[in-house]
Amino acid sequence: MSHSLRYDVNCSILFTELPLLERPAAAAAAGFSAVEFWWPFDKAVPDGPAVDAFVSAVRDAGVALVGLNFAAGDMPGGDRGLVSWPDRSIEFRESVHVLVEIGEQLACTAFNALYGNRVDDALPVQQDELALTNLAFAAEAVASIGGTVLIEPISGSPRYPLLMADDAVAVIDKVRADSGATNIALLADLYHLAVNGDDVDAAIAAHVGRVGHVQIADAPGRNEPGTGELPLERQLAALESGGYAGWVGLEYKPSTTTAASLDWLPRERRTAALDVTH
Repeated sequence: MSHSLRYDVNCSILFTELPLLERPAAAAAAGFSAVEFWWPFDKAVPDGPAVDAFVSAVRDAGVALVGLNFAAGDMPGGDRGLVSWPDRSIEFRESVHVLVEIGEQLACTAFNALYGNRVDDALPVQQDELALTNLAFAAEAVASIGGTVLIEPISGSPRYPLLMADDAVAVIDKVRADSGATNIALLADLYHLAVNGDDVDAAIAAHVGRVGHVQIADAPGRNEPGTGELPLERQLAALESGGYAGWVGLEYKPSTTTAASLDWLPRERRTAALDVTH
């Protein structure tokens, strides 16, 4: 794997042996200096104590929070975002305010807005128009803390319309054209792109300048690097040589325990020099 890119742990899929609020400390104990999460609450609008407990867990662990999702609905139940879902648009917007609060406290600036599945009670064109409005709203809100909204193609959800890097970039371009927002970028999850059949090498070559965050897992299986067939090392090197200097999120399902699944990454390459004095 690349020797100069920085790696962080997605604590919504790794260290699930532990309660969520104990995972940042576990990541720190494993040698990592940064973490990311999906939406870390069980509802779109958490109460103040839940937000405070999350912020404290990250801060007390001494790690940086480098990525967070907006509320995405019931992920285990199959939801994949609220951005384009008319009945839940208000929840999405309320979650934006929560993330701005968290981002401001923890100096997090990368926020993933899962686009949302197609729904039966709205036309695709209506959903897409709503998505543009909501993404522009989110981009304006997080700009106040230097944040960027990320758009991610994902796999495994038949009604999710953004499958390829080109799909996400098209949305990014429309938001920029309509609203003037420049703080919106591609989340390149190399696993999702590969299993969706994208030409990942071509996507990197075409869009590396639009990438705001990277995530990895191997395929088949979505386990740790080295368990599958993806040329992750080559692709990360291509991203780096193309100018990407951001984080690489470990977003995979451990094939055994989380600790054992990290053996592929030497401990001395898990820590980046950071200021985490929030």
